[in-house]
Amino acid sequence: MSGEVLINLTPMETRVAVVENGVLQEAFIERARRRGIVGNIYKGKVVRVLPGMQAAFVDIGLDRAAFIHAHEVMSPGTPSDEQVSIAQLLHEGQAMVVQVTKDPIGSKGARLTTHLSVPSRYLVYMPDSPHHGVSQRIEDEMERERLRGLVEAAGVDQQLEVTGGFIVRTAAEGVGVEELAADMHFLLRLWRRVSERKVTAPAPSVIYDDLPLFMRTLRDVMRDDIEKVRIDSRENYVKLIEFAEEFMPTAVERIEHYAGERPIFDLFSVEDEIQKALGRKVQLKSGGYLVIDPTEAMTTIDVNTGGYVGHRNLEETIFKTNLEAATAIARQLRLRNLGGIIIIDFIDMEDTEHQRQVLRMLEKSLERDHAKTKCTGVTELGLVQLTRKRTRESLEQTLCEPCPTCAGRGTLKTPESVCYEIFREILREERAYSAETYVVLASQAVVDRLLDEESAAVADLEEFIGKPIRFQVETHYSQEQYDIVLM
Repeated sequence: MSGEVLINLTPMETRVAVVENGVLQEAFIERARRRGIVGNIYKGKVVRVLPGMQAAFVDIGLDRAAFIHAHEVMSPGTPSDEQVSIAQLLHEGQAMVVQVTKDPIGSKGARLTTHLSVPSRYLVYMPDSPHHGVSQRIEDEMERERLRGLVEAAGVDQQLEVTGGFIVRTAAEGVGVEELAADMHFLLRLWRRVSERKVTAPAPSVIYDDLPLFMRTLRDVMRDDIEKVRIDSRENYVKLIEFAEEFMPTAVERIEHYAGERPIFDLFSVEDEIQKALGRKVQLKSGGYLVIDPTEAMTTIDVNTGGYVGHRNLEETIFKTNLEAATAIARQLRLRNLGGIIIIDFIDMEDTEHQRQVLRMLEKSLERDHAKTKCTGVTELGLVQLTRKRTRESLEQTLCEPCPTCAGRGTLKTPESVCYEIFREILREERAYSAETYVVLASQAVVDRLLDEESAAVADLEEFIGKPIRFQVETHYSQEQYDIVLM
């Protein structure tokens, strides 16, 4: 599998596209005014303690106070069944050093932890944990043991004063002791600077700011199968080369400045794919399609055969559609950055072997996902449920806002429904105020309906209340909006 990373930079926005085999798989967007803050370390001040929720709100200098739960304050070695009141751990006005684990999403503030960590290319340093670990994505047990041994040996050989522990990241698979030792040196130097800021910084303030998106991408996404990293900014190309020379020498020759006349995101139709990812419906090559509906609590994905009729029988048609859907769903989860609980309604399959193969295809397709996913299998109702770690806003939340007309509902009341609302409102006003004339201000579609299909009903209403009713079109009114003026 071959891949490319495309980086588009403007003064107000950074956009990154990860393309595999010519198809967009992931898109990251960071705006100057709404830069992601996951991984940042702050010195904050406790503004409210909530014993009933075992949580507290902390001011870290953002528009909304951030949220921290009691288990994120307790020391890492505390038994999970040991209950300690948040009021014993924190008090209002207390200064504390915290790290953001989730960006503010919607109306919810950022999520925090006191279990700090700082990442590099191959390692994550955890100053408060004495243990070393290896990413669960590295499954080969011999490789896990080799890497764990190298980390322990590097600390001794380099005579490093290591008080915490290191987690070996997935990118470290196959690397040698020199690369790990260089990362350890970098992280320990970085942590010394952070430790100094912890003492001197006021509350609230930023103590450690993670790398900008285009550098984070190189650090976190770069793999052996990424053949090129193209960036369309000459100035930031130089910065990226300098960063790679210091921390990722093997990546330097794969970074190139894109100076083409076509916008960089027109390559591989990235712009078109992002636009498609904002729609509900995803067309499959076979003729089937997915319907994706994010809600507050979960995301539901429905699989349909659509125009695909197969060549042999119904069971084969369903099986082929579900297999294709499993691959497409894994891609859509990454591309749209959908998190939390995800419920998938595959087309019902009678053959248990077909069910197993579809589930295996889904799990295999999710293996390349950087976000942690967990598939819990098929429920009694035949639904597949999985969870995907949510750390930042979805693509839709980043690029869109709720429709002002329907308030995010996705549907509008029909002109007929609005007409009947107007009739009821006129009766209500007549009982309360008894005006001489009523003037209805409404949209073109509603007024047209009142003067045409509902004209008989309007005449009956005028006769019933004994007052004339006039209508006026307001071109800027939405279909659901209206006003009744008493004359």
